[in-house]
Amino acid sequence: MHRNYSTKDIREAIKNIVDPITEKSLVESNAIKHIGVDPDKDVVVLIVVLTKIGGEEEKLVKRQLAKIIKLDLGFTGIKIQFEEKRVIESIVKKNVKFILIESGKGGVGKSTIAANIAYALTRMGKKVGIIDADIYGSSIPQILEMEHTYPLADESGKIIPLFAYGMELISTEFFAEAGKPIIWRGAMLNSMMNNFFYDVIWSKDLDFMIIDCPPGTGDIALDLRNIVPNAKAIIVTTPHKAASHVAIKAGYASKQLKHEIIGVIENMSYYINPVNGQKELIFGSGGGEIVAERLETELLAQIPINQPIHHQNLFESDEEIGKIYDDLATLLTYND
Repeated sequence: MHRNYSTKDIREAIKNIVDPITEKSLVESNAIKHIGVDPDKDVVVLIVVLTKIGGEEEKLVKRQLAKIIKLDLGFTGIKIQFEEKRVIESIVKKNVKFILIESGKGGVGKSTIAANIAYALTRMGKKVGIIDADIYGSSIPQILEMEHTYPLADESGKIIPLFAYGMELISTEFFAEAGKPIIWRGAMLNSMMNNFFYDVIWSKDLDFMIIDCPPGTGDIALDLRNIVPNAKAIIVTTPHKAASHVAIKAGYASKQLKHEIIGVIENMSYYINPVNGQKELIFGSGGGEIVAERLETELLAQIPINQPIHHQNLFESDEEIGKIYDDLATLLTYND
């Protein structure tokens, strides 16, 4: 049995272990985040930050820590939680509200709604970022009337987000050749999602991150669950019964992934006939109510079909649809 080593003694004993990537000691890189001792089980509990986790580098550090704690200091056991440096320093660890804009199928206007909600929040004075996670059908840059350009990086290799209408933005559209499709499989999708959250220099004081999700359920939905488990979701549908049927599935998937559903937005709800001022139900009716009822949430808004006055796709506060987006932004501001 060993003598009673203090946490200070343990820190002193392990301080010269080196992070294999940076070749800096754990003390130099301030990587020892927690040291505790369970006296009943005679176990040391550690939280250590490494540049990279999950590979050979982590295994090497784990062996070195185990040798010192168990062999040199004589403890019975060791429990180690490794955390990755880029994750600890990323936007996911900041006080940001993550809002997922989801749909069951494409063509319901999900990306336009995501962009307009973000823009309405910006008009309220909030600092907003947009992640265009719709990898295969990215359209946020076009909605914001942005020219194709490749993102820049800082000296450390971190990605600098682009800016449009006062919002920060990242999209796969900027990483692909203009006009060319993206043909990726699961591992590459996961890597890109991680990059968007962990390797982009988002402003530290962002209030909201709006995430334009791909339609349906798949790899990216699972990735987002792991990356931002506390995100909340808005489901987008149209009034058509077929669209609402698929939207319900997307909502159930979101619930299964433990994302709180804020509510449902019914897009393309009606068209105001300029001749007689009547509502024309071009795509049917009732879809939004059905989705909200089945998902046990509320119908947040019914957005009509119309063209913006000032921009190609964005509505301002002096337009009727702009006022709807202002109301949605207010709701998100007070939704905790």
